[in-house]
Order: sequence, then C-alpha cells, then structure tokens
Amino acid sequence: MSIDFVLFLQQLINGLSLGSMYALIATGYTMVYGVLRLINFAHGDIMMVGAYVALFCISNLNIPFLSAVSLAMIFAAFIGIITDKIAYKPLREAPRISLLITAIGISFFLQNLFNMLFTSEPKTFPVPNLLERLVSFGQIKLSLGSILVPIITLIIMFFVLFILHKSKYGVAIRALAFDVKTVHLMGIDANLIIAIVFALGSALAAIGGIFWSVNYYSVEPTMGTLMGLKAFAAAVLGGIGSVIGAVLGGLIIGLSEVIAVAFFPELSGFKDAFAFIFLVFILLFRPTGILGINFEKSRF
Repeated sequence: MSIDFVLFLQQLINGLSLGSMYALIATGYTMVYGVLRLINFAHGDIMMVGAYVALFCISNLNIPFLSAVSLAMIFAAFIGIITDKIAYKPLREAPRISLLITAIGISFFLQNLFNMLFTSEPKTFPVPNLLERLVSFGQIKLSLGSILVPIITLIIMFFVLFILHKSKYGVAIRALAFDVKTVHLMGIDANLIIAIVFALGSALAAIGGIFWSVNYYSVEPTMGTLMGLKAFAAAVLGGIGSVIGAVLGGLIIGLSEVIAVAFFPELSGFKDAFAFIFLVFILLFRPTGILGINFEKSRF
C-alpha cells in the first residue's frame, strides 16, 4: 500500500467525518425551509448552543458524556421551539425578508448572549478517552471518534426519514409543507407541527456541534457562523427540501475540503471557500440542487 493511497484513505475518513457534521446541520436547514420557506440563519448558532451545553454539563456538573449529549439535544430543541414561538410565529404572514432579518437578529443575539456567559475565549472540549482511542487498519490510523461520526450520521438520517415517511407526525409535517390551508381544514395543529420541526432540526444541530467539538476540541461563541453558512451551502448543493440531498451536499463539501487541502497544501488558506464555490456552480447549472425536488409535487 503506497503512502499516497494511505494518505488518501485517511483523509477520506476525515472528510466523511467533517461532511457528516455539515450534513446534520444542513438537514435542519432543509426541514425548516421545506415547511416554512425560511432560511433560518440562526440555525448554526443552535449548533453552538448545543456544544456549550454539553461542555457545561461535562465540565461543571460532571455529567457523563452520553447524558450530556442528551441534555444538549433537549436544550437545543427547547431553544428552537422558543425561537419559533417568540420570533417567527408572529411573522408567519409577513414578507420573507422580515423573517430573514429576524433570523439574522436571533443569530447575533445568541452569539452575544453566550459571549457574555462564557466570554469570547475558546474553551477546550473534554473529549472522552474512548473517542480519542486510535484504531489501526494497516498503516492507516484513525481516532474512533472520526469513524463513529459518519456511522451515527447515517443512522440519524434513516431515523429522520423514518419519522417523515412512516410516522403520523411525519405525514403531518409533509402535509403542512405541501399545503398549510388544507392542514388547518383537517384540524391539525400547524403550530405544533412547526414546533416539532424546529425541535428536531435544532437537536440535529446540537449533535453536529458536539461532533465538531469532539473532533476539533474547541468551543467558542462564533463557531456556528461559518459552520452554519457551509451547512446552508450543503443544503442548497444537495437540493434544499431534500433530507438525502442535505446529507449528500454535506459529504461532498466535507470531502472536497479535506482531500483538496491534504494533497494541495498551498490551498489551505482557501479551504473555507470550497463550499461557496460549489454553491455558485450549482446555482449556475442546476439551481434546484443535485437532488432538488419539485415543490409543487413532493416534500423531503
């Protein structure tokens, strides 16, 4: 096995791991957009909230890692629901630009709130020893965490698809995304279904934030800004409105970033631009994205 091939396989796993983090956040983007046609630019900051809650639970309350992850998901889901109820619900009938400006305002509010609570200094995330354990495949050495992230993301994707297509709440979500007025006529509580969408998307963002912290050891108030924008680019690249498309877009962007920088180190200063280069090209040649759906006929 040549050194270059070993490097390629190692970076392939690292790219899948990074892409999985984008995919989790992009899934939340695409679900909220599918239901409300809202680009929730505060979504990346929900990821930051989840990471800080997990950090606080582990470092200050000595709560075990898995329990801290569960609490972070619940707290992020709660923040998502409260954000919708306070900021977005009163603007349901307002012009889309009003919702967009509100989302940006929520983003800045969360960043400044956590900057005040935890300061702007990056905090080191306490990674469990199990996830740092190195696993060897011949000459390839990877941390267990980088291997588990894509696997867990795949499981979560199937779980989300199961909810959307096999549960009564999933049917209600897809019906609401298709025709709000008909859903009201059928006696379904539209606000409850929207709250479920925000809760599910926010919980996924929290998992993405914790995965990021586990792999990069750092948590800071502005960490969700760039990650959120890349995840949005991933959602558009894969086809916003498609859960599978969001995952595909996230994996493409993550792989391109890691592999390009590994083989062309001189491009390391431009690695954050890859997501937006892909976004420009996909908008030029396929505006609906790789798996873009016809919103007049289907959802998710």
